[in-house]
Amino acid sequence: MVMKGQFLERPTLIPLANGLVLEGVSHRGERHPGVLVLPPLPADGSGMDHVVGAELAYAVSHAGHQCLRFNFRGVGASQGKPSSDDAELLEDAVAAWELARDNAEGEAPLVVSIGTSDRIVKKLLAVVSVAGWAMIHPSLEAFSPPVPHLVVLPELEGSAPRRDWAGKVDEGSLTVVLGADRSYQRNLPQVGKAVVALLRQVGASTGNP
Repeated sequence: MVMKGQFLERPTLIPLANGLVLEGVSHRGERHPGVLVLPPLPADGSGMDHVVGAELAYAVSHAGHQCLRFNFRGVGASQGKPSSDDAELLEDAVAAWELARDNAEGEAPLVVSIGTSDRIVKKLLAVVSVAGWAMIHPSLEAFSPPVPHLVVLPELEGSAPRRDWAGKVDEGSLTVVLGADRSYQRNLPQVGKAVVALLRQVGASTGNP
């Protein structure tokens, strides 16, 4: 029996068309939309247990939303060799998106990118639909995302990225985590709170607050 407030992780397998299987972790939830978290790319030496990814899973699942995070091929227990090829990374992301959608009974998830995985999400948006996009310290040059969105930057990132993104995203869609650098050793929970706020906004707009 699941008690209110429990944080339950379920190991999840994500099959690819080429026969490889990716490692994932999912969390149950009844509220919509669900969330798909893309970790930093393999070249950055991180995976789904990245501190930001783990915090996001905790925050959104405690807020009642489904969450799926995964490792790209060759990372952790995901099969294959680590790849820097965008086509292969996109294939991984699409497979994870399909599972996140299926877990939510066909409803497109809100996607979260951490660092450099924003490059793959930008390509993902060209082939699938998403409920929204939260970018955590994005690596892309500032632009205006075509879906409900959020940009989270650490205060110690410097003023230039904040100024650039503030000129591109909707008013209120930029969150600066005070006292934090990219490690988010300070005020990490603020990242989760910002993403949950976006989930509430998207849910309200679709009749699922």
